[in-house]
Amino acid sequence: MLWWGVAAALLANVLYSTGFVLEKRALSALPALNTRRPARLVRHLLSSPLWLAGSLALAAGFAAQLAVYRTLPIAAAQGIFVSGLVLLLLLSSLFLGERTTGRERRSILAILLALGMVVGSLQGSGAGTVTRTAPTGTLLAIALPSLAAGLWLYGSAERRAKRRHRQPTSGVPYGAAVGLLYGVSSLAIKGVSGLLSAHDPAGAVRDVFTSPYPYLLLFTGAVGLVLSQTALQRCRASLIVPVCTTVTCVFTVACGTVAFGEPLPADPLRLGLRLGGTAVAVLVLLALPRQDTPSPEPEPEPEPVLKSEPTPEPVLKPDPTPEPELGTDTPDTRPTPRS
Repeated sequence: MLWWGVAAALLANVLYSTGFVLEKRALSALPALNTRRPARLVRHLLSSPLWLAGSLALAAGFAAQLAVYRTLPIAAAQGIFVSGLVLLLLLSSLFLGERTTGRERRSILAILLALGMVVGSLQGSGAGTVTRTAPTGTLLAIALPSLAAGLWLYGSAERRAKRRHRQPTSGVPYGAAVGLLYGVSSLAIKGVSGLLSAHDPAGAVRDVFTSPYPYLLLFTGAVGLVLSQTALQRCRASLIVPVCTTVTCVFTVACGTVAFGEPLPADPLRLGLRLGGTAVAVLVLLALPRQDTPSPEPEPEPEPVLKSEPTPEPVLKPDPTPEPELGTDTPDTRPTPRS
């Protein structure tokens, strides 16, 4: 079962990366989206066949994620999910023409190292322990403040972006805000996967709809769709998706371990790896630039210097007074001397 979970996680990575790239390509051809007009936003999205293809890929990734959470612990699943960032950067470079800066590439490598530390903390006894459900009170105590924080962070980023004479945002605040929403969604997916059962389908459906999981999924899915698509249209996918994925992974590992009661490592070394990896990922996110550096405008080409033609010499016009003809008498205008 463990290898089935790993294969499902890798498949989910491919589907999610493909879906994000297709949606980004579609969003570049759509009118500017506005979160204050969600109905118009959804209408624009549904009118794009390319965006629909991307959303179908993401839906298939969601189905694969359900299989992952039934077979792998939360921390192990998130460690595999974050490896999909490498594929996303490759696809963004090939099909979107996006180029990451050296600072961003180093930050992404640090994030991968941090989450590798989290995965490394899974070795040992109890590493494969998978719990199915979380107490409702504990889940809501984590989910509701997190949703409020995500909405506040997104609104704050929107207000800052509307200020005049401000550089365009890089997408880090947007990615962090959407990552919090998707972190809550990830916990809900984990809960739904634990309640599904092939032995008693009717009882499984009843248990699902009497739990808070489907309602959290409905809220995060609807609000996350509006916010994520608006942010993805404005910012680079090669930056906003890694930030969103990292926040989602760190949130799910930290809060999901508490909510679902999956044990923390008892060994001090593994415990240090898990806590240290989480801290490094958060610090890297805080160090990422909040604005995109505007690309230098190309210098205008010098206009060709036209060679000046020599100024023509002025043509002397003949005197218009006609000269007297030979043999004709001309009046004498000289004065007559006095006698």
